[in-house]
Amino acid sequence: MNFELLVRTIAETHSALYQQAVKAVNVNLTLRNWLVGLYIVEFEQNGEDRARYGEKLLPNLVSKISIKGLSETMLKLCRQFYHTYPNILGSATQKFTLQLSHQLFNDYPDTNRNQLPSKIRQLVTDELQVVLNKNITIRQSGTDELTSSDNSYLFSLLKTTSFTHFAELVQIDDPIKRKFYELLILKTTPSVKELKRQIETLAFERLGLSGDKNIAMAQLESKIVPAVPSDVVKSHYFFDFLDLKNPQLIEETELEQALIDHLQAFIIELGNGFCFEARQKRVLIGDEYFFIDLVFYHRILKCHVLIDLKTEKAKHTHIGQLKAYVQHYKKMVMTSDDNPPVGILLVTDQNKTLVEYAIAESDKELFVSKYILQLPNKATLEAFINNELRNI
Repeated sequence: MNFELLVRTIAETHSALYQQAVKAVNVNLTLRNWLVGLYIVEFEQNGEDRARYGEKLLPNLVSKISIKGLSETMLKLCRQFYHTYPNILGSATQKFTLQLSHQLFNDYPDTNRNQLPSKIRQLVTDELQVVLNKNITIRQSGTDELTSSDNSYLFSLLKTTSFTHFAELVQIDDPIKRKFYELLILKTTPSVKELKRQIETLAFERLGLSGDKNIAMAQLESKIVPAVPSDVVKSHYFFDFLDLKNPQLIEETELEQALIDHLQAFIIELGNGFCFEARQKRVLIGDEYFFIDLVFYHRILKCHVLIDLKTEKAKHTHIGQLKAYVQHYKKMVMTSDDNPPVGILLVTDQNKTLVEYAIAESDKELFVSKYILQLPNKATLEAFINNELRNI
């Protein structure tokens, strides 16, 4: 294989597979990008004239192929995609393989078929081979992995996930963490924006803190698209972005100020739909003034969210005070277009038994959550994630 053949191979693969990439899940575009990454890696390792191009390979490719969307940055992403998922085609079924092979043979002109890389289908099955150009042999390392049931979910991922989602996944270096978000995609089909939000708000680490991984996963799935107030409240909040020097000694006013100083990161941690409204909101209850630490309005649920910060574990007096705030907003602030307000008490320890006794069944708008200033160990998640993927 030489550089000119590399250029023609990428251009013709693009032509064959890109036309049908308008499908919602964009399988062909994803496949095209994977193949482009494969071709580049193979050229970098085995190309006859690879030394001539060196680090300028991608800029030269861009200028030669002139395909819209395949910029130098995109070619780097394609290469990274192949490196991250070298065996993604190995989990494809024979039906998918036959469809792909049929498409390749029908879309390529007869005169150009002999210019394509050989043994592409060897990644999938020995029974079906596309006998094309003999200059490239796809590496067969990891054959055992291709037949492993642990990788069978990758075919479902390929069929249901856009390449834009994959572009987010390949940025995750930790394979276990990446596998968790693959699982999340398969279970909830989030938008790219929602996937990014889940990654940024440490959904993986949050699952690691839960005692019951199945319940925590179910709760996480329900929060992808909030429908009721409980959907927007997390059991744990991570404030590691504050980078506090002595988190165990912080006062409530310092914590509040730190959150305001990092308001954008704080809102991302709270979740989708939160709009900041006020800090230390003064309210008159009876003949006494009180101050609510933080007030938000949730644009999706159409309700106020009142947050009370405490640098200690939950106490019944904290819950009682939050109840008073919520009732005040319900009677004095809530309009006819609003849903009932929600109160969130953020504490260092939930004291679940006390919370269970202090919050009655009628107090559906009250929640007590724990905030964490440092991230937990994630090692215990691997077995759970692998088991969930096997069940898909």
